[in-house]
Amino acid sequence: MSGSLQGYAGRLETLAHEHGLDYYPVQFEEVPSSFMMEIAVYGLPVRMPHWSFGVRYIHQLVQHRMGHSRLFEVVFPGNPGHAYLAGNNSLQENTLVTAHVLGHADFAKNNSLFKRSQEQVGYRIVERAATHARQIGGAVELYGQTRVEQVLDAALALEAHIDPFQGLRRERYPQYVDATRTARGDPFHQRFENLPGGTLLADAPLERLRTPIPPSPERDLLWFIAEYSPELEDWERDIFRAVREESFYFYPVFACQIMNEGWASYWHARLLREADFLPQNEYLDALKTHSDVVRPHAAEQQASLAINHYHLGFALWEAIVEEHGVERAFAIRAEDDDFSFVRNHLTQDLAEELKLFRYEQTNDGSVRVLDHDIHALRETVLAPKYNFGAPAVLAKHIAHDGSLTLHHQHETDGRGLDLDRAERVLDYLHKVWRRPVTLETVDSAGQPKAISRS
Repeated sequence: MSGSLQGYAGRLETLAHEHGLDYYPVQFEEVPSSFMMEIAVYGLPVRMPHWSFGVRYIHQLVQHRMGHSRLFEVVFPGNPGHAYLAGNNSLQENTLVTAHVLGHADFAKNNSLFKRSQEQVGYRIVERAATHARQIGGAVELYGQTRVEQVLDAALALEAHIDPFQGLRRERYPQYVDATRTARGDPFHQRFENLPGGTLLADAPLERLRTPIPPSPERDLLWFIAEYSPELEDWERDIFRAVREESFYFYPVFACQIMNEGWASYWHARLLREADFLPQNEYLDALKTHSDVVRPHAAEQQASLAINHYHLGFALWEAIVEEHGVERAFAIRAEDDDFSFVRNHLTQDLAEELKLFRYEQTNDGSVRVLDHDIHALRETVLAPKYNFGAPAVLAKHIAHDGSLTLHHQHETDGRGLDLDRAERVLDYLHKVWRRPVTLETVDSAGQPKAISRS
């Protein structure tokens, strides 16, 4: 960090602590914007190599060149935390970004979902991901690029298919079903069991029944494949486990995005307002950057975009602090995720103020609100967040010949299945399962449809 920025950062940290923000130490580093983009695409500074990240990089680059996206910072929670700032940002922009990062750091240390994730994955995800990358690099040397890439194709295609509520460290299913002899309640069977010799029959050893695999539909496909795929080698299972571990790290980032970005935006705005050590011109430039971050519309056309998480979260936190005070805000920050946050705190009045309902312009030029259903609006905001943003596909059964049946929970999913993508993912999965694989779903007309690979 430059001398001026370092000086501002120290004074912002003092101000943050005075307001009650509590966070692990943060290591700041200014890096070229091209490296920032790579970090944002890969999700981590060093990560397992795969062609899909190159595709994401091109998409991000196109968006950036067209002016639809700009990266101010990338933050990685942990102890210590890591924050990368774009070296081509102005001093005023990086001053705001530093304050923003302190809000993220406080959120990551104190939010229950983040705490649970870090307790399971560890507080040094950057180093863990680098270890995974080295392990996969070693596998490439031993087994060849093609074989390793086939495993990564399948694992990364399923990276959202975890069950964070089961925990990272899971035991395998019990080998046998608990067998218990149940007494029958009707008079005939009671008389039959009381006949001479019945005691010997009752005391006979119970037949042990093997547990079906899975005992009930399994949501955590990465874990299931790593543990129960019939022909994977140990190094291949380790790749699935590495991808799964990183997904557990990313889950709270996804599940708390509105809260987390809003919290960081609230605190960068508040800290900058009270940073009387900033020269007036630098404060005004930082304020302009704040407006760019939390605006609800595109810059030039002022056309409505998909909901800006910074804007929505910032508005919700401002309303909470105004109505309930900052201590209540700290408690909500610790307890909630985006689902409870939006459902509990996005009110009808706030939604109308933020113009989140659908509108249309009538022939006479006036504007008419098309709906006022706050419950429907909340669920619309949250719909993309269900099931880590992926369709609900569960492992249903492994047959005696090792063939696997998957089931798409179309009845409750609400999101539908992209059948073209499903076909590609099934191809990837079949190459590592190495036995027949079938996916049960429905077609566009809602009729049962099975996609198979054998």
